[in-house]
Parts: sequence; structure tokens; C-alpha cells
Amino acid sequence: MKVDFVYDKKINIWFTIMFLMAAILCVTTHYPWQILVGFGILYYFFKCFKIELNEKLPWVWTGIMFIGGATLTMFSIQYLLLEWELFMKTSDQKLVLNIGCCLVVYLLVQLFTNNSSLTCGIAHIGLLLFGFVNYFVYLFRGNEFSFADLKSMATGLSVAGNYKFTLNERCAYVILASILFLAFVNMFEVHFQKPWQMRVIAVLLMAVCCVYVGFYSIDVKTETWEQKGSYRNGYLLNFVLQIRDSFVRPPEGYSVEAVAELEKQYKESDASRSEAEVEKPTVIVIMNESYADLRILGNLQTNMELTPFLDSLEENTVKGYALSSVYGAKTPNSEWEFLSGNSMAFLPEGSVVYQQYISEEPTTLVSTLKNEGYTTVAMHPYYETGWSRKQVYPNMGYDEMYFLEYFDQNQLMRKYITDEELYNKIIKRFESRGRNENLYIMGITMQNHGGYGEEYDNFKPYVYKMGLSYADVNQYLQLVHESDLALEDFIQYFEQVDEPVEIVFFGDHHPGLNSRFYSDMNQKGLSGLTMEEMEKLYTVPFFIWTNYETEHKTVDITSLNYLSTMALERANIDLPAYNQFLAQMQEIVPAINSRGFYSKSRGTFLHLEEAAGEEEQWIQKYKILQYNNMFGKRKQSKLFFPYIDYGE
Repeated sequence: MKVDFVYDKKINIWFTIMFLMAAILCVTTHYPWQILVGFGILYYFFKCFKIELNEKLPWVWTGIMFIGGATLTMFSIQYLLLEWELFMKTSDQKLVLNIGCCLVVYLLVQLFTNNSSLTCGIAHIGLLLFGFVNYFVYLFRGNEFSFADLKSMATGLSVAGNYKFTLNERCAYVILASILFLAFVNMFEVHFQKPWQMRVIAVLLMAVCCVYVGFYSIDVKTETWEQKGSYRNGYLLNFVLQIRDSFVRPPEGYSVEAVAELEKQYKESDASRSEAEVEKPTVIVIMNESYADLRILGNLQTNMELTPFLDSLEENTVKGYALSSVYGAKTPNSEWEFLSGNSMAFLPEGSVVYQQYISEEPTTLVSTLKNEGYTTVAMHPYYETGWSRKQVYPNMGYDEMYFLEYFDQNQLMRKYITDEELYNKIIKRFESRGRNENLYIMGITMQNHGGYGEEYDNFKPYVYKMGLSYADVNQYLQLVHESDLALEDFIQYFEQVDEPVEIVFFGDHHPGLNSRFYSDMNQKGLSGLTMEEMEKLYTVPFFIWTNYETEHKTVDITSLNYLSTMALERANIDLPAYNQFLAQMQEIVPAINSRGFYSKSRGTFLHLEEAAGEEEQWIQKYKILQYNNMFGKRKQSKLFFPYIDYGE
């Protein structure tokens, strides 16, 4: 071992840069100044020495550096993401598995660098940046960054400018420790005289690490609720588990023969609702962004009525609450559940159907109404690239698509197009319809999109929570109130229309708000919740209104996958075979989502694996049909999933 003292002007330059950066972090995050002084001393010391290690033992030194570096990387990421109480919840075995995940990355980088010090720097920085991505994603939406999010990064980046990036004291400590680590490993020089041997050993060690992690995590479940993934499994291991779970396997009992048996129980179309000649209504669907009724969470008192119009809506209306499968983000999954009748309950958590599983010929409400002679229109006042809608919508069968540029860019609330502007464009398209044109319009709002912490010149909230108040909650409450005002004008317009019109309205998911607000509502916050308490965070309001006579009905609980079937029933449109199945299943299993289902027989929410008897049988049949729909490929049932009949 050879130790050299090194001094040149570059050291002073680097020291000045790093010390200034550390000082800025000290000012912005308010960590103690003593730590700043200690950081400066250690950094300068590390930069002034070079240590050349024994060339006969390169793998010994490399192993020490890699294991030490991987351990530091793992602890840095965990410490960055978790409060100390949660940080201590991760078991030692899970921490070792996370170190194994880090080692795989270190060894992979070593294949290309043949430089142990450089490998430590690249691998640590890369993994730590990955941790910071999760830190900010969780800060913005209240859920961790998942493997499925990689396919939706463009959408996430498009709205990132509406969020505020902030660092806390833990972030500062992790950054300072990383800088010191890089300076420390840069002191050492390790040389491999035979690089090819190094690469062979690296590959073998990578395989060992992968087998070890895979074997000891085979029964470990992926966690996606809040920060459970980070403190139960460790963030890196949880991310790896998401990759594992992204491959959808056929459900137990699935076969072409099983699908054929189900086909025998249904006919191509149930015409019992439309035996008499009935004029087909215009069908308008509104999926309202981040629209939820926070009153279901607890005793929420506001200075004025929040949604007086929706609350008063009764005549010719079926209304109530429906389970969504997402919380705080991933709007297209709610859209997909509504349109397809399928459920996220049978897909990997964190996935986005539009970007991972959508087929080239998806059978949805769009194709059903298109086969009924409807012109199909989609309107969304945001970018066409969001959630790959530009690619998905034509395959669904939409005849017309209108995105951000179609709307008046001056009609903004905060930074998003208002509900009112979307409704005006829907009315405009309705008024321009052709003679005898049957029209279906799907409108997806943007007004209430997340990012409630900023102040805006064009938005001054006057609705607020009584008692303990939160700025982001008040902003959200104001947005929901504005949605109610716009909705009232929208419905009142169609009340005056002579032609039959059906309007379906539902929220896509709850907003991500200040965690202290939830503690105020349920005295627990977002952890330690019972199944019923958790499902409230996935419960959104809905209604189906018609301007012609229909029965008033209140639905205590259903789920988004049933709403399109309910809409077809209220519109007196023949139910296709799959909707017949869903209508029957709804009688037995009234609500199902990614978290579980409502057991009508036991009067409570349960996990899917707790289903028994007739409920279990229907859920099993549902799994089989959905798998055939999404992954059956050429063996897909033509009875249940006929797609679009373009004729000869």
C-alpha cells in the first residue's frame, strides 16, 4: 500500500465549490453549522491523499469498497425517504436484500469501467438520484415512484412545473455524506491486470446476488400504499418486486374451455330493455379530475355549502358513491375501468393499462356505442401525449379527439382549463350534431388537478375548512365548489333540450393533500387504517342523470367498472354479453377495486383472497373473462369482446 500527499490548486477550487454548496444547503434546510464545518474538514482531508492499494489483491479491496458503498447507498436512500420511526421498521433481512440490489448495480457498472473507485461513484450517484426521484414523486402525489411510472414519465414531467420542489434536513445530510463518500473512494487506486477475469467474476457475482435476492424475496409482497414499500421492503427491493409482478399470469382455472362454458350462459345482446322503439339518447360522460367528497372521511365543516347542486340532484337521477382503484394519481386507470368494465383488482399494483396492457382492439363502451350507430367523441383539455391517449383513443374507436389546443387558453383556473370551458365545448359539439346523429362524448376535466400548494393571481379561494385549516385543502375545496357551479349550468342547459340526453358524472380519484388533514379527519392519518377506512380514500361520487323520465335511485356503494353498464341500462341500450355478466355480478359483488371488494353477504369490505361462496365464484369468473379480454390474443371470446363491426 502506497500513500501520497497531493496538493494543487484544483483541490482548493473543488473545496470552494463543495463548501459553498454545503453552505447553501445549511441555509435552506437549517441543519447545524457544526456539521458544515466538519464536512469541510473531512472533504479537504480526503482530497489531499491518494492511496495505491496492493495490486495482488484487487478483488479484496474492490469487495470492501463495493459492500461498504452498497451499504451506504441503501441506508442513504432509506434515510432520505423515511422518517426515523418508519426507517427503523425495515427488518434486517430486507435491508440485506436491498444491499444485494445495490451490489448488482455496482457490479454491472464495473463491467464497463474497470475502475473500482469510478464504479462506486457512478453506481452510488445513479441509485441516489433514483431515490430522489421517488422522494419528489411521493412529495407531490403521496405514492411512491413505481416501475409502471417509467412508461408515464412524459406525463409526469408535463405537470411537474406545477409542483414545488423542496429539500429537508435529511436530504442535506444524504447529499453531504455522498460528497464525502465520493471524495473518500477517489483516494484509492485499484488496478486489474486482467480485465477479462474481472468481468467474468463480476457476472458470476451478479448472478449470485440475483439468485439470493430472488430466493429470499419469493414470498415478499409488493407494497404500493403510501410509503409501505419503503419501510416494509426497502425501496429498491420493492421496485424490483414491481418488475417481477409486471408479468400477468393466467388466473387459476383459466382456459379456452372455461371461457366457452361462460359463453353458453349469455347471448350476443340482451334486447329486453329496448324491445320497443325508443329514441337513443345523446350520451355524455364527464370524468372529473381529482373530484372527491372529502366529507366521507370525517366531520368536515366548511364556511359554506361545498357542492349544493350535486347534493340536491334527485329527479331522473341515480347517484351515490363508487370505488376507484387509484389514489392521488393515475387517472387513466379510472377511465379504463369505466369504459371497459374491467378492474384493476386483477392487475399488478402501480400499473397503467393505457401504457402497458391495452390491446389494438379494446372492447369498451366506445366500441359498444359505435356498433349502436353513435358518433364517438373524446375531449380532454390537456396534452394529447398524456397517458398515451393519442395512441389509445383511435384503437378504442373514437371518431373525433379534441385536446388542449382546441380549448380557449384564456379560460384558466390556476394553470388548467376550467370545467366550464370543457362543458361549453361539449355543448358546442352537441349543437353542431347532424340530423339523426347519435352522439357520445367523453369529457375528461383538468381544472382540479393536483398541485394545491402554490398561489395564483387568477385564483383566490373563499371556501375554507372550519377549525384547523390547511392552505392546500382550502384550495382544493374551492376547486370542487367551482366544479359544482359549472356542473349546475351544464345540467340546466340540457334540461331545456327536447332530445333525450344522458349525463354520466364521476370523480377519478381522491386528491393528494396534507397528511395532517387526514389525521384531523380520522384521528389516524394515512397509516394503521382498517379496510373500511382505507376504502374511503378510494371512494368517489357519481351520478347518472337524464333529461327524460327515469327512476330516482341512491346507490350506497358500487365501483367504476360497473358504471358503463348502468349507463347503458338507463339509456335503454341493449346490453352486450359482457355487460350482461357485469350486471349480474353487481348483484352479488356490488363493488370491487384494487384494494378489495364489498361483501354484500357479510356487510363489510374484504381482500379478494377472503372471498368465499358465491362471491368467490363470481370473482373467479370475472378474472377469467378479464384475462381473456386483455391477454387472450387470438383466443379472445368474440361473444364477450366483439370490438367494432365495420361491416363489409
